Amino acid sequence: MDLSIIIPCYNEVENVQKLRDEFFPVAARLAETHSVEVIFVDDGSTDGTLETLQCAFNQEDHPGIQLSFEKHDRNRGLGAAVRTGFRASRGEIVITTDSDGTYRFQEIVSLLECLAPGIDLVTASPYHPQGGVENVPGFRLIFSKGSSLLYRLLVNWRIHTYTALFRAYRREIIENVPFDADGFLAGTEILVNSMLTGYRVAEYPSVLHSRAAGVSKAKIARTIRAHLGFQWRILLYRLGLAPLPGRVSAKGVRARETEG
Repeated sequence: MDLSIIIPCYNEVENVQKLRDEFFPVAARLAETHSVEVIFVDDGSTDGTLETLQCAFNQEDHPGIQLSFEKHDRNRGLGAAVRTGFRASRGEIVITTDSDGTYRFQEIVSLLECLAPGIDLVTASPYHPQGGVENVPGFRLIFSKGSSLLYRLLVNWRIHTYTALFRAYRREIIENVPFDADGFLAGTEILVNSMLTGYRVAEYPSVLHSRAAGVSKAKIARTIRAHLGFQWRILLYRLGLAPLPGRVSAKGVRARETEG
Protein backbone atom coordinates (compact mmCIF):
# COMPACT_ATOMS: atom_id res chain seq x y z
CA MET A 1 0.00 0.00 0.00
CA ASP A 2 1.42 3.38 -1.03
CA LEU A 3 -0.86 5.85 0.76
CA SER A 4 -3.09 5.67 3.81
CA ILE A 5 -5.42 8.61 4.45
CA ILE A 6 -6.85 8.74 7.97
CA ILE A 7 -9.90 10.88 8.68
CA PRO A 8 -11.05 11.03 12.33
CA CYS A 9 -14.74 11.87 12.75
CA TYR A 10 -16.84 12.72 15.78
CA ASN A 11 -20.43 13.82 15.22
CA GLU A 12 -19.63 15.02 11.70
CA VAL A 13 -22.78 13.92 9.87
CA GLU A 14 -23.13 17.43 8.44
CA ASN A 15 -19.73 17.10 6.73
CA VAL A 16 -20.22 13.72 5.06
CA GLN A 17 -21.45 15.32 1.85
CA LYS A 18 -18.42 17.62 1.81
CA LEU A 19 -16.19 14.56 2.15
CA ARG A 20 -17.98 12.92 -0.76
CA ASP A 21 -17.93 16.02 -2.98
CA GLU A 22 -14.52 17.49 -2.14
CA PHE A 23 -12.34 14.80 -0.59
CA PHE A 24 -13.15 11.76 -2.67
CA PRO A 25 -12.23 13.27 -6.05
CA VAL A 26 -8.78 13.95 -4.56
CA ALA A 27 -8.48 10.34 -3.39
CA ALA A 28 -9.53 9.15 -6.85
CA ARG A 29 -6.88 11.35 -8.46
CA LEU A 30 -4.20 9.91 -6.16
CA ALA A 31 -5.43 6.38 -6.95
CA GLU A 32 -4.52 6.91 -10.60
CA THR A 33 -0.83 6.58 -9.70
CA HIS A 34 -0.80 5.06 -6.19
CA SER A 35 -2.49 2.32 -4.21
CA VAL A 36 -4.66 4.19 -1.70
CA GLU A 37 -6.58 3.24 1.42
CA VAL A 38 -8.97 5.60 3.17
CA ILE A 39 -9.61 4.94 6.85
CA PHE A 40 -12.51 6.69 8.54
CA VAL A 41 -12.30 6.52 12.34
CA ASP A 42 -15.62 7.22 14.03
CA ASP A 43 -14.81 8.32 17.58
CA GLY A 44 -18.04 7.29 19.25
CA SER A 45 -20.39 9.56 17.29
CA THR A 46 -24.01 9.74 18.43
CA ASP A 47 -25.45 11.48 15.35
CA GLY A 48 -25.22 8.63 12.84
CA THR A 49 -21.89 9.71 11.34
CA LEU A 50 -20.62 6.16 10.76
CA GLU A 51 -23.81 4.94 9.11
CA THR A 52 -23.95 8.04 6.91
CA LEU A 53 -20.32 7.55 5.86
CA GLN A 54 -20.93 3.92 4.98
CA CYS A 55 -24.04 4.82 3.02
CA ALA A 56 -22.22 7.58 1.15
CA PHE A 57 -19.11 5.60 0.21
CA ASN A 58 -20.17 1.97 -0.01
CA GLN A 59 -22.77 2.46 -2.73
CA GLU A 60 -20.30 2.06 -5.61
CA ASP A 61 -16.87 0.70 -6.47
CA HIS A 62 -13.86 2.97 -6.13
CA PRO A 63 -11.07 1.69 -8.40
CA GLY A 64 -7.68 1.77 -6.70
CA ILE A 65 -9.13 2.80 -3.34
CA GLN A 66 -9.72 0.54 -0.35
CA LEU A 67 -12.14 1.84 2.26
CA SER A 68 -12.25 0.86 5.91
CA PHE A 69 -14.32 2.10 8.83
CA GLU A 70 -13.07 1.95 12.41
CA LYS A 71 -15.37 2.72 15.33
CA HIS A 72 -14.88 3.54 19.01
CA ASP A 73 -17.67 2.44 21.31
CA ARG A 74 -17.45 5.81 23.07
CA ASN A 75 -15.86 9.19 22.45
CA ARG A 76 -12.20 8.81 23.36
CA GLY A 77 -10.67 11.90 21.80
CA LEU A 78 -8.85 12.98 18.65
CA GLY A 79 -5.54 11.44 19.69
CA ALA A 80 -7.15 8.08 20.36
CA ALA A 81 -8.83 8.22 16.93
CA VAL A 82 -5.50 8.99 15.24
CA ARG A 83 -3.87 6.12 17.14
CA THR A 84 -6.59 3.75 15.94
CA GLY A 85 -6.08 4.98 12.38
CA PHE A 86 -2.32 4.49 12.63
CA ARG A 87 -2.79 0.91 13.82
CA ALA A 88 -5.14 0.15 10.95
CA SER A 89 -2.98 1.79 8.29
CA ARG A 90 -0.64 -0.05 5.91
CA GLY A 91 0.66 2.74 3.70
CA GLU A 92 4.30 3.70 3.33
CA ILE A 93 3.05 7.28 3.62
CA VAL A 94 0.25 8.12 6.06
CA ILE A 95 -1.83 11.29 5.75
CA THR A 96 -4.06 12.67 8.47
CA THR A 97 -6.69 15.28 7.65
CA ASP A 98 -9.62 16.96 9.34
CA SER A 99 -13.08 15.80 8.31
CA ASP A 100 -14.46 19.35 8.08
CA GLY A 101 -12.22 20.61 5.28
CA THR A 102 -10.67 23.44 7.28
CA TYR A 103 -7.55 22.55 5.35
CA ARG A 104 -8.69 22.10 1.75
CA PHE A 105 -8.65 18.47 0.66
CA GLN A 106 -7.19 19.30 -2.75
CA GLU A 107 -4.02 20.42 -0.97
CA ILE A 108 -3.25 16.80 -0.07
CA VAL A 109 -1.45 16.57 -3.42
CA SER A 110 0.76 19.57 -2.61
CA LEU A 111 1.37 18.26 0.91
CA LEU A 112 2.70 15.03 -0.57
CA GLU A 113 4.94 16.91 -2.98
CA CYS A 114 6.68 18.47 0.03
CA LEU A 115 7.58 15.02 1.36
CA ALA A 116 10.86 15.07 -0.55
CA PRO A 117 13.71 12.60 -0.03
CA GLY A 118 15.27 13.21 3.38
CA ILE A 119 12.02 14.60 4.84
CA ASP A 120 10.12 12.36 7.27
CA LEU A 121 7.09 14.50 8.13
CA VAL A 122 5.33 17.42 6.46
CA THR A 123 2.93 19.50 8.51
CA ALA A 124 0.50 22.15 7.32
CA SER A 125 1.46 25.61 8.55
CA PRO A 126 -0.98 28.51 8.43
CA TYR A 127 1.39 30.51 10.67
CA HIS A 128 4.25 30.21 8.19
CA PRO A 129 5.02 33.61 6.58
CA GLN A 130 3.55 32.27 3.33
CA GLY A 131 0.50 30.72 5.03
CA GLY A 132 -2.69 32.34 6.29
CA VAL A 133 -6.05 32.04 8.05
CA GLU A 134 -9.55 32.88 6.86
CA ASN A 135 -12.52 33.63 9.12
CA VAL A 136 -11.18 31.62 12.07
CA PRO A 137 -12.49 32.91 15.44
CA GLY A 138 -9.98 35.19 17.10
CA PHE A 139 -9.95 33.39 20.45
CA ARG A 140 -8.94 30.15 18.74
CA LEU A 141 -6.12 31.90 16.90
CA ILE A 142 -4.81 33.46 20.10
CA PHE A 143 -4.64 30.04 21.74
CA SER A 144 -3.21 28.20 18.74
CA LYS A 145 -0.65 30.82 17.72
CA GLY A 146 0.40 31.42 21.32
CA SER A 147 0.86 27.72 21.90
CA SER A 148 2.88 27.34 18.70
CA LEU A 149 5.08 30.28 19.73
CA LEU A 150 5.98 28.54 22.99
CA TYR A 151 6.83 25.34 21.12
CA ARG A 152 8.99 27.33 18.72
CA LEU A 153 10.96 28.63 21.70
CA LEU A 154 11.22 25.20 23.32
CA VAL A 155 11.74 22.91 20.33
CA ASN A 156 12.56 24.44 16.94
CA TRP A 157 12.18 28.09 15.95
CA ARG A 158 12.07 27.25 12.24
CA ILE A 159 8.74 25.39 12.59
CA HIS A 160 5.88 27.90 12.81
CA THR A 161 2.80 25.72 13.44
CA TYR A 162 2.64 22.89 15.97
CA THR A 163 -1.11 22.29 16.24
CA ALA A 164 -2.25 21.17 12.76
CA LEU A 165 -3.69 17.71 12.08
CA PHE A 166 -3.20 18.04 8.31
CA ARG A 167 0.06 16.13 7.77
CA ALA A 168 1.96 13.49 5.82
CA TYR A 169 4.16 10.98 7.67
CA ARG A 170 6.59 8.38 6.50
CA ARG A 171 5.93 4.90 7.84
CA GLU A 172 8.98 4.98 10.08
CA ILE A 173 7.46 7.69 12.25
CA ILE A 174 4.18 5.81 12.60
CA GLU A 175 6.06 2.75 13.82
CA ASN A 176 8.73 4.40 15.99
CA VAL A 177 7.36 7.61 17.53
CA PRO A 178 4.82 6.93 20.28
CA PHE A 179 2.48 9.50 21.79
CA ASP A 180 0.45 9.42 24.99
CA ALA A 181 -2.31 11.99 24.54
CA ASP A 182 -5.84 10.93 23.66
CA GLY A 183 -7.06 14.49 23.09
CA PHE A 184 -6.09 17.40 20.85
CA LEU A 185 -2.54 17.51 22.25
CA ALA A 186 -1.72 14.34 20.30
CA GLY A 187 -0.84 16.03 17.02
CA THR A 188 1.59 18.36 18.75
CA GLU A 189 3.06 15.50 20.75
CA ILE A 190 3.76 13.46 17.61
CA LEU A 191 5.43 16.42 15.93
CA VAL A 192 7.56 17.37 18.94
CA ASN A 193 8.59 13.80 19.71
CA SER A 194 9.53 13.29 16.08
CA MET A 195 11.78 16.34 16.12
CA LEU A 196 13.33 15.56 19.50
CA THR A 197 14.29 12.12 18.24
CA GLY A 198 15.94 13.47 15.11
CA TYR A 199 13.36 13.07 12.36
CA ARG A 200 13.36 15.74 9.68
CA VAL A 201 10.29 17.95 9.49
CA ALA A 202 9.18 20.36 6.78
CA GLU A 203 6.27 22.79 6.67
CA TYR A 204 3.72 23.21 3.92
CA PRO A 205 2.50 26.84 4.00
CA SER A 206 -1.27 26.57 3.91
CA VAL A 207 -4.47 28.45 4.66
CA LEU A 208 -6.59 27.47 7.63
CA HIS A 209 -10.30 28.09 6.95
CA SER A 210 -13.21 28.31 9.32
CA ARG A 211 -15.46 25.28 9.64
CA ALA A 212 -18.47 25.54 7.33
CA ALA A 213 -20.69 22.94 9.04
CA GLY A 214 -20.96 21.37 12.46
CA VAL A 215 -19.12 22.58 15.56
CA SER A 216 -15.56 22.22 16.78
CA LYS A 217 -15.04 19.45 19.34
CA ALA A 218 -12.03 21.07 21.03
CA LYS A 219 -12.39 21.75 24.77
CA ILE A 220 -10.28 24.87 25.09
CA ALA A 221 -9.55 24.84 28.84
CA ARG A 222 -8.70 21.13 28.83
CA THR A 223 -6.49 21.49 25.76
CA ILE A 224 -4.63 24.48 27.24
CA ARG A 225 -3.86 22.50 30.41
CA ALA A 226 -2.61 19.59 28.34
CA HIS A 227 -0.29 21.82 26.29
CA LEU A 228 1.07 23.59 29.36
CA GLY A 229 1.86 20.26 31.00
CA PHE A 230 3.63 19.01 27.89
CA GLN A 231 5.58 22.25 27.49
CA TRP A 232 6.73 21.95 31.11
CA ARG A 233 8.03 18.44 30.43
CA ILE A 234 9.89 19.68 27.35
CA LEU A 235 11.48 22.48 29.39
CA LEU A 236 12.64 20.01 32.04
CA TYR A 237 14.14 17.87 29.29
CA ARG A 238 15.93 20.87 27.78
CA LEU A 239 17.36 21.70 31.23
CA GLY A 240 18.59 18.13 31.65
CA LEU A 241 16.22 17.49 34.55
CA ALA A 242 13.98 14.88 32.92
CA PRO A 243 14.06 12.30 30.12
CA LEU A 244 12.50 12.89 26.75
CA PRO A 245 8.76 13.69 27.05
CA GLY A 246 6.20 10.91 26.93
CA ARG A 247 7.28 7.37 26.16
CA VAL A 248 10.00 8.31 23.66
CA SER A 249 13.17 6.53 24.71
CA ALA A 250 16.64 8.03 24.38
CA LYS A 251 17.57 4.77 22.62
CA GLY A 252 15.46 5.92 19.70
CA VAL A 253 17.18 9.27 19.23
CA ARG A 254 18.50 9.61 15.70
CA ALA A 255 21.69 11.37 14.78
CA ARG A 256 20.21 13.42 11.99
CA GLU A 257 19.52 17.09 12.62
CA THR A 258 15.89 18.20 12.46
CA GLU A 259 15.20 20.56 9.59
CA GLY A 260 12.62 23.27 9.13
